[in-house]
Amino acid sequence: MRPGDEVVVQTEQGKSIGEVIEPPVVLSCRGCKELTILRKATPEEISKDTENRELERKAFEYCQNTIQEWEIPMRLVRVEFLLDRSKAIFYFTAEKRVDFRELVRTLAREFSTRIEMKQIGIRDEARLLGGVGPCGMSFCCSTFLKEFAPISVKMAKEQNVILNPNKISGGCGRLLCCLNYEYDQYREASRGVPKIGKKVTLPEGTGKVRSVDIFTRTVTIDMADEKPLVMDIDELREKMK
Repeated sequence: MRPGDEVVVQTEQGKSIGEVIEPPVVLSCRGCKELTILRKATPEEISKDTENRELERKAFEYCQNTIQEWEIPMRLVRVEFLLDRSKAIFYFTAEKRVDFRELVRTLAREFSTRIEMKQIGIRDEARLLGGVGPCGMSFCCSTFLKEFAPISVKMAKEQNVILNPNKISGGCGRLLCCLNYEYDQYREASRGVPKIGKKVTLPEGTGKVRSVDIFTRTVTIDMADEKPLVMDIDELREKMK
C-alpha cells in the first residue's frame, strides 16, 4: 500500500472506499476500533464509489425536500451509501425522538435499498461534516479522534486557559476536545502546589501565590513588604512540608 491508493475498507457499517494517507505501520492501540483493509480497490469499485457520491447528493436533496414538505422536526446532516448499495444511512439531528417510519418507507421505495436513520449529536455532526478548528488544523474528531471524552470548564481553568467561549469552543460549539489531551500532565505537574491567590507560610515569611508556570517549573509569590519571590516548584513543596 502506498499513500494515495484507494482501498476497500470493512467498517462497522459495511464496505466502503478509503484512501491510504500514510504507508502501513504496525501499531497497537488499546480501545481503538478495528477497521480492516480488505484489498486495493478495483477500477470498477472506484467508479461505483464515484457514482455513490452522486447518488448520496440526490438522496440528500430528496430527503431534505420531504422533511420540509412533511414538516418533520429533524435536520438532515449527511447521507452515506455503502459500496455495494445494500444500505443507505441518513444521519440527522433532532431535539427529541422523531417518528420517521413513513419517511423510511418512502426513501426505501425511491432508492430501492435498505434505509437506516441515525440520530446523532452535535459533536458527531462536526465529525461527519469536518472543518478547521481555531488552531488552524482539521477537526480532531474528523481525523484521528475515535471517542469523545467528557470536557469541563474546570479542565480549562486548571491549565490556565483564558475562559473566553470563542477561544475554548470548537466548531461544534462545545468545549474543545483538546482540553483533555494534556489535562492529566497539568494535574500531575501542579500536584501539591498551592493555587493562585492562596497564602503560604515559608521560612522567608508569609506570601500569596501570584502565578504558577509548570513549563519553567516556577512559582511567583508576592511577599509582604518585599519584592516577589520566584521559586522552583519542587523547592516550594519541600519548604511547605
